[in-house]
Amino acid sequence: MKRIICTFLIFINGFVSLFAAYNSLGIPDSAEIRNNLRERWFEAPLPLVRNNLPEYFYNESGQKFKVSMEESEDVFNIYVSPQSFIDVTVVSDKGSRKETQEFFPVDAPGSFVLVKDKKTGKPLRIRYYFLKNSEVYVQFIPKNKTALADFVMFGNYAARGVSTGIPFDYFYTTSIESVIKLTEKKIPWNYVLVDSNAYYDIEQMIGVIREKLPEIKYRFDAMIDEHGKQVYVSSGAPYEYEAEDDPKKLYLSSVGFLKWIGDGIVEPISGGHLKRGPLIAPTVEVKETGHQGILSQNYDLYFSLNWVRNLAAAIFSVYSGSTYLFSESGVDVTTNPFASAITDRGVENIVTFIENSGYSVGVLKSLLYVLSATEPNTFYFGAIRGTNKAVTPEVKAFNECVAFFPYFLSDGAFECAVFLNGKEISLEQFIMLYEDDFVYLTRVKADRQFYPQ
Repeated sequence: MKRIICTFLIFINGFVSLFAAYNSLGIPDSAEIRNNLRERWFEAPLPLVRNNLPEYFYNESGQKFKVSMEESEDVFNIYVSPQSFIDVTVVSDKGSRKETQEFFPVDAPGSFVLVKDKKTGKPLRIRYYFLKNSEVYVQFIPKNKTALADFVMFGNYAARGVSTGIPFDYFYTTSIESVIKLTEKKIPWNYVLVDSNAYYDIEQMIGVIREKLPEIKYRFDAMIDEHGKQVYVSSGAPYEYEAEDDPKKLYLSSVGFLKWIGDGIVEPISGGHLKRGPLIAPTVEVKETGHQGILSQNYDLYFSLNWVRNLAAAIFSVYSGSTYLFSESGVDVTTNPFASAITDRGVENIVTFIENSGYSVGVLKSLLYVLSATEPNTFYFGAIRGTNKAVTPEVKAFNECVAFFPYFLSDGAFECAVFLNGKEISLEQFIMLYEDDFVYLTRVKADRQFYPQ
């Protein structure tokens, strides 16, 4: 089985012979080029750097790089960027034609950036880009005579201010291969460790769901029961079709849609669908005289949380051949991979996971990235904890559900299919729609033998 760090790093029996693997997968390395840039680019004062025209160099593998500088109000950046190509359409008086042009993206895999302060000329950080997703990177900050390391994933720090004990300027000329070796015990590289063969089941399920979506219509409180019949979630009574309903369609609520996914997994194994009753069983205990207990007398505060916990546990039980309650099944996702985040107010400490609330939606992309790398062949049911502003005072409750299918493409790029209320939306759209809310995740093993009704 081939194991890679997003298309460039092969691990064999731990951590050996990385450089050959790194280059064999085609990630450009500029270390040898940067050996000759220190005096004229990295350590020269700004007025002299301004006089430097962009330069082009080839490494020993024949890969072309561009060395350039850009200024902003407070800093200037020195880039060492690998060559890429793009197909463009050129329009002229003679018509249009397509041609391939080279360009040098400053955040492509293999790019190196040195950021310096314009007033003082002092270095502020060095950043290495090594993945298709440029929002994941490693950077080094000078601290006294040594460098501190940061590992950033979509605006969240998987490691921050890690002491390396190595002089900052050592990283002027260091390859990403050496960076990984030097920091393997201090930075969680396993967060980007990808098995390129581990996502077939995920992609298979996504494809089947997409094919079935035109047959599904959203209806509040609707689901399919264990007999394959349309019923109401709240009562289990037969669903009453509305005048405009098409009996050939499936009418599913938010939770009903997730059960439909779950039934598509368990039916080929057990020969039947999941029962409604166990899915609505409570999973959260509250004090009757406490705030949550008093609210629970009028509102079902944990409806969709109970559903995703019990649903994931039921699927796990079918897989294992034994009956497990949610608390015994290990389906809850409770990992805390990030300690701080980049916000509009600067870097702030964060608590990633909150019991019985889950994760803030803002951390979701980086979290799903880590989960997909560390728990391949797994998808996630999510219970959305939103705010009901229609009542006074406002009530925060779990009312909606969502399904996340994160995976990596063969080139190492991260993707995540999101299914909500019988429709597919992008992860970015979901984050925008629910940016002020929380989502509680439960894990489910993906299965290519997936045949939903």
